[in-house]
Amino acid sequence: MKILKLDTQIEVYSDVQELPEADQILLKAAKASLLNAYAPYSKFKVGAALRLSNDKVIIGSNQENAAFPLTLCAERVAIFAAASQFPDTPIQSIAITAKSGSQVLHQPVTPCGSCRQVIHESEFRFEQPIRVILHGETGEVYVLHSIKDILPLTFDANFL
Repeated sequence: MKILKLDTQIEVYSDVQELPEADQILLKAAKASLLNAYAPYSKFKVGAALRLSNDKVIIGSNQENAAFPLTLCAERVAIFAAASQFPDTPIQSIAITAKSGSQVLHQPVTPCGSCRQVIHESEFRFEQPIRVILHGETGEVYVLHSIKDILPLTFDANFL
């Protein structure tokens, strides 16, 4: 037997103002997209904004459904919208934020497992990492250089 040790590297910024300007702009777009969230059941709104290599910004927000498995997360809404509008254009970065109906979120919100896999698929598709910017309502901001930082054992077409 051997032990496989996995390292994760996350840049931690004390607040949004510490981020590079491009990241601040993208996070602001993600926060604005919270207004488009449809979350009548969970009251947990998620916003995402991504910047493509052509500098277009695409937003997404979570869209709930009474049949819960049909709900779509903000990250996937934004990624699929980008792929529909600009199918040959890689994603450079994605900002993700959330707002809870029951508490103030003082820590960064991370993507669910399905969204991590979809982000990875885009990295795999275009053979380049995606910068991931994570924030709650206040407090620290986490920046990852690739989704692999929080999904280290990825599944992709190499297994098929």
